[in-house]
Amino acid sequence: MNYQTDFLVVGSGIAGLSYALHVADYGYVTVITKNKVEECDTVLAQGGIAAKLNANDSFESHVEDTLKAGDGLCYKEGVELIVKNAPKEIKWLYDLGVPFNITENKEFDLGREGGHSFNRIVHAGDITGENIEKVLYKQAIEHPNIRILEHFYAIDLITDYHLHDYSYRNIDNISCYGVYVYNINTKKIHKIISKFTILATGGIGDLYKYTTNWEGTIGDGIAIAFRAGAEVMNLEFVQFHPTAFYEKEKEGRIFLISEAVRGFGGKIIDHNGNDLMENVHPLGSLAPRDIVARTIDKYLKKTGYDNAFIKIENRTKKEIINRFPKIYSYCLSKGVDITKDPIPIVPAAHYLCGGIKTDLWGKTKIRNLFAIGETAATGVHGANRLASNSLLEALVFAERAAQYTIEKIKEIKLPSIFNIPDWRDNNTFNIEEWILIKHDEDDIKGIMWDYVGIVRSNERLEKALARLQLILNELNEFYKKTKINCEILQLRNMATVAHLIVQSALSRKESRGLHFNIDYPYKSKKIKNTIISKQF
Repeated sequence: MNYQTDFLVVGSGIAGLSYALHVADYGYVTVITKNKVEECDTVLAQGGIAAKLNANDSFESHVEDTLKAGDGLCYKEGVELIVKNAPKEIKWLYDLGVPFNITENKEFDLGREGGHSFNRIVHAGDITGENIEKVLYKQAIEHPNIRILEHFYAIDLITDYHLHDYSYRNIDNISCYGVYVYNINTKKIHKIISKFTILATGGIGDLYKYTTNWEGTIGDGIAIAFRAGAEVMNLEFVQFHPTAFYEKEKEGRIFLISEAVRGFGGKIIDHNGNDLMENVHPLGSLAPRDIVARTIDKYLKKTGYDNAFIKIENRTKKEIINRFPKIYSYCLSKGVDITKDPIPIVPAAHYLCGGIKTDLWGKTKIRNLFAIGETAATGVHGANRLASNSLLEALVFAERAAQYTIEKIKEIKLPSIFNIPDWRDNNTFNIEEWILIKHDEDDIKGIMWDYVGIVRSNERLEKALARLQLILNELNEFYKKTKINCEILQLRNMATVAHLIVQSALSRKESRGLHFNIDYPYKSKKIKNTIISKQF
């Protein structure tokens, strides 16, 4: 079975579902996700959304805080765009039914997080993302023009290469017509033809051994866009959240201790109770994430300890439990009472500040292909994202992409679905060879954690590049001659994106924001973005 639609959204988090709701009155929308809808990083977002909603605050202050965190690489026009649209996006969500915390004065209860000069974080308990996702999903399934297909894994974009039997070579003049998808349940491959294709596939955290991200968050959108000819930008800027809950010998996704804990009086301390951030940054424990993560990483390497701690000070038990019910419950289940005990923490891969290069409408280099949310590089986050700007960016650019595509939809003419070739999948599955390469997933995560982490060096990056190139070559050869399955698709994308991240890291001959290289410990006077495009 094949599908035809007006708007195709790949990904079901805040960016994808927001876009779908904005365009649904103007055409038919198909949303695909390789998991269940609720299995996305939006659900894991605890802190909230940054917005100027206080008379003491200002748009200028929010912009300045964002630019400072971004360490010279933020695109100021994009930053101003999301900041000035923030109140409108909060109102849109609130009107949809998102249960944001409200004060006795009927105003939004505003928290504070690292890098912010004022309290400006709108939140819904300490499960803000989960509450937003529930409301967006409810609205989406109730809309007659939105169809959601779960367990549909995007294989590759359908472009002019397929229409011209792979002989097309004009890299600057490519159009997208949809995607080839693998139905994980039926093991069938389908074509989905669409006037517009919107990639909203999230980040890359699960490329690392330790992450706060959902399992399978490995940059699928970046991989398929790059293979089709889109540009990728600033992939070296991987944000490690400084405060993930430390559990001995646990790998994969680990529980996030929200940035809001630091804004609520949480201090980063060592095993003797000393303030680790004292004299490191004027904001102390409220310093931007890159600085806090590097400070903790330095402490762990210097002492040999596996973790540091965060301890909430000058708050009552009732205040702490009311503000962080989920964090309190989780930590208590692990034997830690956050109302009196320090919480063991360790940095973990959290957010990608780069991604598929777009303009301020979400447009990529490929016509009719858009990228929004964490998978996109709009230039807003620069070299380090300011806390609680992620959900905001996703909301603003989902709406902007919607505005653009609604305006242009009548101009788009799709080729006949019969002119687009079916996916060629006549191969058989080689179980013996598959057993030999199945361990590549663990190898990739180990390479990324050991060599492409918080602190890097040219030697480590060169070793990572060489090893990843061997894995990528091996996987590409295996991919060509074996029958597709979910694991193969994921491994191929993991190797592709990991390789791109290392290429980007090696290209940056300086230390800036989230990218710290001991061979280039100082910032370059020449500030530039790292852009990579495929050579056909």
